[in-house]
Amino acid sequence: MTYFNKLRIRSLLVIGLFSSQAFAQHVSYRSFDHYNDKVAEFERMSDIDSTDIVMLGNSLTEYAGDWSKLLKYRHVKNRGIAGDDAEGISQRLNQILPRRPKAVFLMIGINDISHGLTASEVFEKCQKVIDKIWAHRRYTKLYVQSILPINETFDQWKNLEGKTDEVAAVNKLLRHYCMRNNITYINLFKDFNRHGTNEMRKPLTCDGLHLTPIGYKVWTFRLNRYL
Repeated sequence: MTYFNKLRIRSLLVIGLFSSQAFAQHVSYRSFDHYNDKVAEFERMSDIDSTDIVMLGNSLTEYAGDWSKLLKYRHVKNRGIAGDDAEGISQRLNQILPRRPKAVFLMIGINDISHGLTASEVFEKCQKVIDKIWAHRRYTKLYVQSILPINETFDQWKNLEGKTDEVAAVNKLLRHYCMRNNITYINLFKDFNRHGTNEMRKPLTCDGLHLTPIGYKVWTFRLNRYL
């Protein structure tokens, strides 16, 4: 083997090393225990690739389980973490975006609302995540899903008391932002709210926040229009 061939092989090995590092999934951000455990679990999984659709969000996304089965569509990855908020999602985008997934369906904001933030403050946090994903639009299609309504009559979530109308207010800001920037916005809210109110229909929720199997059927029916 000539000197130049040896040099070329060595260069390719170095490039390969840097390429693998560029796609590293490590997330240095640390939050609550379940978040940390799920991030570590995602790191152990096979990489997301350009054939994958990513469902990205919080407990509503995570608790759906196998989205491929629900949507009857191959290569759908569940990247929901119960309790996650805009900051947590933003910090773990390096597990998702470098491999250029086909699409990301993002649902974000309900846990930020539960932190006592105003609608404008929640929107600003969500916008930063949207902008990070939108910067990759050459390779990855972004779908921003509305926040689902809640139903306070279940009296399960004290940190969401009085926040029924706040959800609608954040959704309005998200919808207008997506319209201005030509981002696809999926208005799930109107599929879940009781007519004439901002309240979740009772048959669709098990506790005023999370969904029944019927609720997931309503959600997947809407998403199938985009697949």
